[in-house]
Amino acid sequence: MRSVVMHAPGDVRVEQLEAPKILAPTDAVIRLSATCVCGSDLWPYRGIEPVKNPVRMGHEYVGVVEEVGSEVTSVRPGQFVVGSFATSDGTCEICRSGYPSSCVHREFMSGAQADLARVPNADGTLVPTPGMPDADLLPDLLAASDVLGTGWFGAVAAQAGPGKTVTVVGDGAVGLLAVLAAKQLGAERIIAMSRHEQRQKLALDFGATDIVTERGDAGVERIKELTAGLGAHSVVEAVGTQESMLQAVRSTRPGGHVGFVGVNHDVALDGTELFFSQVHLHGGPAPVRAYLPRLIELIWRGEINPGRVFDLQLPLDQAAEAYRAMDERRAVKALLRV
Repeated sequence: MRSVVMHAPGDVRVEQLEAPKILAPTDAVIRLSATCVCGSDLWPYRGIEPVKNPVRMGHEYVGVVEEVGSEVTSVRPGQFVVGSFATSDGTCEICRSGYPSSCVHREFMSGAQADLARVPNADGTLVPTPGMPDADLLPDLLAASDVLGTGWFGAVAAQAGPGKTVTVVGDGAVGLLAVLAAKQLGAERIIAMSRHEQRQKLALDFGATDIVTERGDAGVERIKELTAGLGAHSVVEAVGTQESMLQAVRSTRPGGHVGFVGVNHDVALDGTELFFSQVHLHGGPAPVRAYLPRLIELIWRGEINPGRVFDLQLPLDQAAEAYRAMDERRAVKALLRV
């Protein structure tokens, strides 16, 4: 089968590898219908994270179940399924408390930029759709596998809701879908921080009421101007850098909430500043599996269209171009047709 393999920073290839097999009775093997490149894939692509050995890429996926292990009961061959980037058994105490992305048997998915993928913990990870989706629904369902659920968690962690002003730091796919989530959760005002016209337009379409183009201290000052000097009630941090985290914390009013879902890279917060900010912080790997049933239902009914973040669609064989386009910010998010 074909699989996307990263050999070194900037070196992405599509290679022929052995097809995955059932290794444990709780596994499933799915035939991918679509997959994509994640913003987190760009960290090793840019050399910010080390690439010590060739690694199979991909953790966002939708497709049809090919085979299941002897203990799998919730899905069966022939069903179309959506899965999370973090596998979970669905039964441990952490899963039951709403955080399957920290399941005691968690495995992070890899190798999903391929024709076939093995999914561990299939019962607690895969969610079947109500039927076989049309091709037009594939981008929306694929978004639910990671970026929609991650943006949703950012908004939930920031306690976005009715009467709230929400600020979103980051205009990548996760940030844009955090805007959509805040709108769905009933936020009164949604401020998207973006310098890119195409992304600004999509943010407005998803529900943003204001656009702030400034960054850093200037961005914080602009948020304060828009909120009577107080700061936003809820702020979603969807980047993962020192600058974005400080911008998020400083844009939040005392007693407000920051939901941080950007994959963290060398972020350090000053304890004294955090102490006097009186800001609540909550985030981490999004518990996407906990949200999947609701998100799939919203997509299936046509109430949300998160797949609009895929502004580039290419065949799997052109994965290298998909990485380049996202790295050069020519694309918000690249979908790979399998």
